[in-house]
Amino acid sequence: MTTDNTGPIRFTDRTHTTLHPATTARITGGFWAARRATNAEVSIPQGPSKLEEAGNLANLRAAADGKGTFTGDFQFQDSDVHKWLEAASWQLADSPEDTQLAAHIEELTALLAAAQDADGYLQTYYQVAHPELRWQELDWGHELYCAGHLIQAAVAHHRATGRRELLDVAERFAAHIDATFGKDKAIDGVCGHPEIETALVELYRETGERRWLDLAGYFVDRRGYGVLNAGADRGDDRDMGRSYWQDRVSVREADTVEGHAVRQLYLLAGATDLAAETGDAELRAALERLWDAMVATKTYVTGGVGSRYEGEAFGDPFELPPDRAYAETCAAISSVQWSWRMALLTGEAKYSDLVERTLFNGFLSGVGLDGDSWLYVNPLQVREEHADRSGDQTARRTPWFRCACCPPNVMRLLASLPHYVASGDAEGMQLHQYATGVYAAGEGVVRVETAYPWDGRITVTVEEAPADRDWSLSLRIPSWCTQFKASAPDGSAPTETGDGWLRVHRRWSEGDTLTLDLDLTARLTRPDPRVDAVRGCVAVERGPLVHCLEGVDQQPGVRLDDVTLPYGSELAVAQEPELLGGVAVVTADGRRRSDGGGVRLTAVPYYAWANREEGAMRVWIPEE
Repeated sequence: MTTDNTGPIRFTDRTHTTLHPATTARITGGFWAARRATNAEVSIPQGPSKLEEAGNLANLRAAADGKGTFTGDFQFQDSDVHKWLEAASWQLADSPEDTQLAAHIEELTALLAAAQDADGYLQTYYQVAHPELRWQELDWGHELYCAGHLIQAAVAHHRATGRRELLDVAERFAAHIDATFGKDKAIDGVCGHPEIETALVELYRETGERRWLDLAGYFVDRRGYGVLNAGADRGDDRDMGRSYWQDRVSVREADTVEGHAVRQLYLLAGATDLAAETGDAELRAALERLWDAMVATKTYVTGGVGSRYEGEAFGDPFELPPDRAYAETCAAISSVQWSWRMALLTGEAKYSDLVERTLFNGFLSGVGLDGDSWLYVNPLQVREEHADRSGDQTARRTPWFRCACCPPNVMRLLASLPHYVASGDAEGMQLHQYATGVYAAGEGVVRVETAYPWDGRITVTVEEAPADRDWSLSLRIPSWCTQFKASAPDGSAPTETGDGWLRVHRRWSEGDTLTLDLDLTARLTRPDPRVDAVRGCVAVERGPLVHCLEGVDQQPGVRLDDVTLPYGSELAVAQEPELLGGVAVVTADGRRRSDGGGVRLTAVPYYAWANREEGAMRVWIPEE
């Protein structure tokens, strides 16, 4: 059973938010249960061996015993260990009987404790390879970034098990950072890669120590004033500019998201946590402004973000090329984390709309159906005769990466996914995402049954509710849905409030059922005309799923760069239980541009692409 004590966010009783995470959340069946089972049975168990093969664990042993050299190409190798530990801890909360997983966690926790310096510092690159450069390379060093992931892993472990071993390691490191950083301390600066901000707020929530919240506030508000310099003063050829580092303008003054997408969104997730705990209205207004700008001008139809390979960065407004999309898997994850925090802060459904779009498309495409292959980048088009980039930036699934940030990041989101489904407030419960399971908030407990996203029916049965007063049950109506039906227990129609929520406020009894039917008719989506790269194209969608054409599904000899869809094409849907783990495919009559001949086009869910033979793929199809 996953509870608020074993989820990534646990608010204090002083939190200034509209909603709070559900007190119980357990996914028991359906689409997401299957994906989480693969994560639990395949992805997470492979973690220790992958980390051993890549040298991450050897680095920790070298730091612990003072022998050996540093292995790996990046200063932040330790963060892969920390993210895996977080994923394993959330999974252990779901499966406390998994003694092998618990043993792996204990082993790595002991190794981290042994590797930690006496003053609390812990990052093997600078302990083993370059101790003279400790805290001297804030732009590229990732020391605070690694510390943030360590803290998040420690909080997860403490919530899952109640044990303090890893939390003690994290608190010692945090105390060292607190003693080192600040306007009147040895170092007045920030990390080139945000992450510690949200981790420190959660450490404050877990321990009650105010200094962690204050330190998070310092890091959020110190950024944007050129404190990193990004190598400019020393002529560093790695200088990416201050926008890359989110050090050009402060969060409070910024008008849009910019620079490295993952860094930007981790920073904004931390700033949202800070606003939630402090009630800072100015900061909240800035976050709402930045989220709106991102969604309106810099987000792909898949929910992916980051349109430039250069700097793994957001581009200009409406710069969203499908074939050049970077859309890193980690960026999709950080988008989900930020949007969920905004949903809790404000209570607005639009944030959970983006969470849904990103989860089903831009995030889930990052892991193969086998749970053992990965995409670092998630383009929306792969051309015929595509030539791969080298290294991690290939548009083909890979068993692991030289820069292995994405796989353990996917693992930790899937392991903690029940936390993102439901919330509560003083009036009742809200269902943000639709997954078969049991959810509780306040005095209410509901059971959800659904075959979503293949079927649009969601059945919610009340198992517990206040006996002495009315109680609200609210279901999100996705922004893509134009038609739906709902029925309350007494046959009356629930109230649609116009804000994305369908609310039923009444006296509930055990066994009462609320049914929602969302129309899943397949549809063609047209882009904003300011997106030059796909002007005149359409995307195929059905429910929350974006579909794509893959070469392997088309008639022999059909090239995806030669097909079009006539205006107003009719779309047909067929369930294919034996294809790609069981999917619904969408078909339509298209044409070949080269000779005008007709061709039947088949589109599969985007999340499932690149799981068969290599070949061309496209989301946006030219429309006649």
